[in-house]
Amino acid sequence: MSEETSTYRVENTESQMRKGFLEFPVLLIIGSKSTYAPDILKQLKTANLLVVEGTLYPLLSRLKRAGLVAYTWEESKTGPPRKMYSITKSGQEVLSKLESSWESLNSSVNSLIKKYEVGKK
Repeated sequence: MSEETSTYRVENTESQMRKGFLEFPVLLIIGSKSTYAPDILKQLKTANLLVVEGTLYPLLSRLKRAGLVAYTWEESKTGPPRKMYSITKSGQEVLSKLESSWESLNSSVNSLIKKYEVGKK
């Protein structure tokens, strides 16, 4: 590795990419059904989007303030009441736009990756 690239931290870029994009998968999860925050974390982990509580809860608060999600308290059979997050009508509209944006971005990046792979050969 050259001296220039040895100081570049890929992990920092990966982290920034995840942070900027995390609202989309969270809205996808909540959009499918009302969901408890720990279950959101489990689904993100299953999708290899490793997120910690310290990232998720502020994100959920921002989405709530923006009117994209709402929550209700549901009684739990095994403990205290649970805050269940659900998507609002505004949230569904935003999710639809994010899905379109993602499809376009994904297509663009995949096109560049294909050109890169061809150029490597």
